[in-house]
Amino acid sequence: MRVVIGEDSTLFREGLAALLTSAGHTVLGLAPTAPVAVAQVRAHRPDVVILDIRMPSDDEGIAAALEIRADTPTPVMLLSQHIETRRTVELVADGAIGYLLKDRVLDVDEFLTALERVAGGGTALDPDVVTRLLGAARADAPVDALTPRELEVLARMAEGWSNAAIGSRLFLSERTVETHIGSIFAKLGLPESPDQNRRVQAILAYLEATTA
Repeated sequence: MRVVIGEDSTLFREGLAALLTSAGHTVLGLAPTAPVAVAQVRAHRPDVVILDIRMPSDDEGIAAALEIRADTPTPVMLLSQHIETRRTVELVADGAIGYLLKDRVLDVDEFLTALERVAGGGTALDPDVVTRLLGAARADAPVDALTPRELEVLARMAEGWSNAAIGSRLFLSERTVETHIGSIFAKLGLPESPDQNRRVQAILAYLEATTA
């Protein structure tokens, strides 16, 4: 993958660059500020951009991600020291988005797998972020109609796992997972459409229920 990194911590930025390079990826640019990151993405057109949410203000990284996505559908991996969910929905609507806590980078294989999934157009939301969102869902939200098991499946979908991987993690057959997902789509009012990705739409409904 060809990557641009936007991170205001020199130590973390350089460490992340070294990790990616050692894994065989190409780091096209290292940006200490959001404006520099946006400029580097425009100049290099990377396969994926990694952005710190706070760079250094509260949501400067998200603002940069939105600006980047207004130009081109560049996949974005957001990193954060703490769980912050504001404005995340605006990015998830277009897919190709990741949001991981920085501690997750310490598990190199898991981080690289998540980054590759995002670069390929998928999602990768941190399990801790998903757990926080799950506990914050509004009682009047569409997701309230889902059963506990369907919420578990939707949470794993939000993390970006395939049906087979969801089944493995929840000890369900792939066919059972497919049945749950079909029920989720029905309860959230998501009919089949050639113009919409129902998995993304379901995740979006989930996030909207927990961040509004």
